Amino acid sequence: METAVGRKLDSIKQTGGISAREVAQLLETTPQTVSRWRTGRSAPRPNSLARLLRLEWLADQLGQVYEPDEARIWLFSPHRDMEGQRPVDLIASGRMDEVLTIIDRLQSAAYA
Repeated sequence: METAVGRKLDSIKQTGGISAREVAQLLETTPQTVSRWRTGRSAPRPNSLARLLRLEWLADQLGQVYEPDEARIWLFSPHRDMEGQRPVDLIASGRMDEVLTIIDRLQSAAYA
């Protein structure tokens, strides 16, 4: 039985190319915990759920600029606009807003 959280995880994978293992890394939890969320055997705590929903938003925004495999490469590559850091590292350290700002710039350039 698919859960609402499971659908969110699927969306993250489909639009951002981010695997469940990588979601676990970004949300500072284990792959087993993410698996339990997917199947409904447990639910994310409020803080983890909030981060998961923001990650889905980020993946959706990035998916408007890149295909999933390109989005994944973008997330895991160092960027000049981020002082050589990788977006995934910023996300994991709680700096998702900075990554969203860069994605917004990418979207603006794509639609200009």
